[in-house]
Amino acid sequence: MRIFAFKTQRQSAVNQKETPAPEIPRTPLLPSERRAAAGLAAIFSTRMLGLFMVLPVLAIYAHDLPGATPILVGLAIGAYGLTQAIFQIPLGLLSDRIGRKPVIYGGLVLFMIGSGVAAMAESIHWVILGRVIQGSGAIAAAIIALTADLTRDEVRTKGMAAIGISVALSFAAALVLGPVLSRWIGISGIFWLTALLAVVGMLVLAYVVPDPEHSRIHRDAQPVLSQLSSVTRNPTLLRLDSAIFMLHLIMVSLFVVLPLSIQDAGLPLADHWVIYLPAVLLAIVAMVPFIIMAERQGKVRQVLMGSVIALGLSMLGFFVLNQSLWGVGILLLVVFTIFNLLEAVLPSLVSKAAAAGAKGTAMGVFSSAQFIGAFLGGLLGGWAHESFGADAVYLVGALTSVVWVGLVMTMVMPENLARQVIALGDASELDASSLEQRLLAVPGVKEAVIALDDGVAYLKVDSRQLDWARLRTFSSANA
Repeated sequence: MRIFAFKTQRQSAVNQKETPAPEIPRTPLLPSERRAAAGLAAIFSTRMLGLFMVLPVLAIYAHDLPGATPILVGLAIGAYGLTQAIFQIPLGLLSDRIGRKPVIYGGLVLFMIGSGVAAMAESIHWVILGRVIQGSGAIAAAIIALTADLTRDEVRTKGMAAIGISVALSFAAALVLGPVLSRWIGISGIFWLTALLAVVGMLVLAYVVPDPEHSRIHRDAQPVLSQLSSVTRNPTLLRLDSAIFMLHLIMVSLFVVLPLSIQDAGLPLADHWVIYLPAVLLAIVAMVPFIIMAERQGKVRQVLMGSVIALGLSMLGFFVLNQSLWGVGILLLVVFTIFNLLEAVLPSLVSKAAAAGAKGTAMGVFSSAQFIGAFLGGLLGGWAHESFGADAVYLVGALTSVVWVGLVMTMVMPENLARQVIALGDASELDASSLEQRLLAVPGVKEAVIALDDGVAYLKVDSRQLDWARLRTFSSANA
């Protein structure tokens, strides 16, 4: 594939009067694109719902299984993260070779088998094996790639946003549904329900999600093997990868002992939703002002620093107040607010920090770091519980936050640039060098990666200066 990457030498520090952001035309999704986005979001969210529903209940049920020890219980909670991290990028690359849907079907089958193994488990070791198999069906990259195949460049962000929203909602729903369902069907029933959700996902893939006319590599949506080296050497991206790693390490380690603390405080497992539901709902509202501060007011570093400090203090709060239901409820509101906030802000920073045409690879590494964090969160939480007692697990989160503060303090915040993908139509006759000079001459265009074989140009632009009308002529002139 012929790829040409260029950056402007113009400096944003030039003292020019800021102009209002241009009116970028809004293109609606076609019916087929809405159908594809809805179907793939449903597959993604039901799979994540199955993974997360056991999070608030497994710590209690697993301790009664033969062979259970605190460290093995922690491993059972986080084991899915290891195989998810290992197979995330390889299965995405495999989907480039054999097609998106075969990889997604295969991943859902593995998820169904793993759920069945965990449902029939007669010891903690079989639960761990089931969770490992669940995680090996890592289909996120293939789903993102299929979304890119089934949506036009100019509306692709909307399709991706539907998936992101569905994942956030599935996490919130899982924390509430898990304890409620445990009363009716127990932990094995939840695993069987998870297996059923995998079957539902296959049916949605077969009958709702259209088949793509053709698949190609979308550098802003999926990993590219040749870009891994540059992405993993980028200091800002490495700090963001470390941030999502530590966020999920703290969250998963928290759930190794939090359900036990709530139960010891006098609330039966089936009623834990009484604490989770208001905390989850209020957190969604509470995070909005901080997102506005970060994204619109340019206070990203302050929001990040405040979030990490608040998260660390919350972990210390759990250490002190874990026998108080009111205390746990208030602390959960803070933790869920921070979690939702960082789940929105950190990917946005990855998008800004990654070079033009490398967002897909950067997000692939970012996601893998997330799942490694989940795995180590379960493992370290279980180890701390077994070695020093349940309350010590909260200190794991607090100490992790201290390290995280240091990373935020030394991180260079990426420039606030947006991304545009310009379809060039039949670009086989275009001269790359001439095209890049013309693109970089457009006010507001800062970086360009031209993929002639795919007929697209990946751009990073300053939305405040972008001459959208002029940029659009590149697409219309070559369509």
